[in-house]
Amino acid sequence: MAKSGITLNGLKIVIMLGMLVIILAGIRFAADIVVPFILSLFIAVVLNPVVQLLVRWRVPRGLAVTLLITFIIMVAVLLLSYLGTSLNELARTLPQYRSSLVIPMENLQPWLKRFGIDVSVNALGKYIDPNAAMTLVTALLTQLTNAMSSIFLLLLTVVFMLFEVPQLPAKMQQMMVRPVEGMAAIQKAIDSVSHYLVLKTAISLVTGLVAWAMLAALDVRFAFIWGMLAFALNYIPNIGSVLAAVPPILQVLVLGNVYDALVVLAGYLAINLVFGNILEPRIMGRGLGLSTLVVLLSLIFWGWLLGPVGMLLSVPLTIIVKIGLENTEGGQSIAVLLSDLSKK
Repeated sequence: MAKSGITLNGLKIVIMLGMLVIILAGIRFAADIVVPFILSLFIAVVLNPVVQLLVRWRVPRGLAVTLLITFIIMVAVLLLSYLGTSLNELARTLPQYRSSLVIPMENLQPWLKRFGIDVSVNALGKYIDPNAAMTLVTALLTQLTNAMSSIFLLLLTVVFMLFEVPQLPAKMQQMMVRPVEGMAAIQKAIDSVSHYLVLKTAISLVTGLVAWAMLAALDVRFAFIWGMLAFALNYIPNIGSVLAAVPPILQVLVLGNVYDALVVLAGYLAINLVFGNILEPRIMGRGLGLSTLVVLLSLIFWGWLLGPVGMLLSVPLTIIVKIGLENTEGGQSIAVLLSDLSKK
């Protein structure tokens, strides 16, 4: 009897794992549909507190949503037009970088010889292909153009989500077998995700502005592009801020000298120290409730499943999964594995 019980439990686990694999494969296959929906959902979560604030100021909800979306569209059009102009200028100047790399490589050649590495400048120059970089920038411009057409659909979805917010609690309660516990879990997930996203957006915005101001003060070309990159990649935990610093440092190293590159490096280190290690943990409070290893693994997993958007939203998605496991029979043990017990 006990043996049949063990067999039944093992069969149940195998079936659940098989269903999970099928679901993940379906999500990855339908990523073109799933990703815009998830992005719209998280944008709505970020914007809903602003809408609620306007409603408390006696602004009708419909007018509040309209004013907020209109403001976002105006800012997005200005930013994307300026970003497109900057990327066009970057594409035009990329062929000049090959000739600018000759002097740094000539300075590097004697240093390499000291370590027994004999490489000619001409041999290194063959591996430098500005056309590849131009192809990348052209692809970015194409994606930017496509984004302009998809932004309208994205914002339209966000608008309907914001209008639907007041009716959602009643609908969710009617769907649930245990409405009290279920609504408590949903509210906890919404509060945790909105708290994280709102604060992370504010910190990322300030980080991008400070990086832009620093690079502009140092007279670094394309400072606006690198500031936007710092804003976007700051959503990626652990490695985002490091990745954002690489392009401007390489650019200064190629077009300037080692001293200027060290100054830019020092500036980025100061920004990451102040915002990433001091300000952000203090503002976020007791933490996300996730271990550092889980944050890193979630970055890899969601990036594989949903692409770049999954990497940007890896932490809030993992928070939702963790809260869901905490309120599911048999999922508490997995939720403990995801938790950071040192924060408790």
